[in-house]
Formats: sequence, C-alpha cells, structure tokens
Amino acid sequence: MMNSKVHRRTVDLSAYPDLVVIYLGMRVNAFSGLKTLFGFGPKIAASVAAMPEGLLLHENFMFSVFPPHVGMRQYWRDFESLESWARSEPHRGWWQQFLRNSGGTGFWHEAYFMRGGMEAVYDDMVDATGFLHFAPVQEARGPMFSARGRAQRQGKPAGPLPVSENDLYG
Repeated sequence: MMNSKVHRRTVDLSAYPDLVVIYLGMRVNAFSGLKTLFGFGPKIAASVAAMPEGLLLHENFMFSVFPPHVGMRQYWRDFESLESWARSEPHRGWWQQFLRNSGGTGFWHEAYFMRGGMEAVYDDMVDATGFLHFAPVQEARGPMFSARGRAQRQGKPAGPLPVSENDLYG
C-alpha cells in the first residue's frame, strides 16, 4: 500500500489588507424564538443575494440542534463596507426591531481584523459563547456601544447608528 501525501494549499491575502471576518449567531432561548429564527433566514438570504458592496463571501452553519443555534461567517473587504451595510436597510430595520424585542432569541457577533484587533457583542445570550467564556464581561455602553468603538476604529462612521445608546437605555 502506497501512502499519498496530503495536498496542502494556502492563500495569498495581500490583496485584502483590510479584510474583516465576522462570525454571527442566533440562539433560540424560548419556544417563541423558533419563529424569530426561521423568520430571519429568508431575509438574510435575500440580503446576501443582493450582493452588498464589500461582502466577499457568506457561509451558513449550525452550532447546535438543541438548543437551536445557527450562525454565519462573512468575509468583508474592509470595516467601512461592513459598517456601511450594517447601518443601512435592511440591516438597520432588523437591528432596531431586535433591540426592541429579541423574540425569544439571543444574538452575537465576533469580528476579527486582518490588521489586528477584534470586537464582539452578545445580546440576550443566556449561555456564554466565544469570548464570554474567558474575557472580562462589561456592559455595551459608552465607547463599547458600537462596533466602531469596540474595535477602536478612528474616522467618521458610515452613517447613524440604527439605535442610539440613549434611545436603547433611555
């Protein structure tokens, strides 16, 4: 029997110096969350099919069947493209609705930047996920309220926040 060598490959990311990889997840926390979860599937599929500027790749996957916890990984050309999409429709409306009522689900994202740095947020997550397992937890307030602030990104935001800190916390 002849052993075959493993076919190894790699990629040259030099054309993507500002690449952002973001993992997102939605976990069902209550039975009513199934409706919320399944309601988002077609909306997300349509938004990806619209090919937002800067989105290089979108992949769906499942973290667990019980409780239902699904996710996606997206590769964005740069933070500005991601932020611009997140602050525009339809995402803006989804986020406003979710922050008013999570619909029996929890949502989270973790973003990783080619030039260094990471940021994350966890909303209504009843179990620790990702960084929540080991990093000190703090409220998403002040400079930690927006992805731009958490990532310590300089410059002008791509538009207004879907929900201001004042509107959320009153």
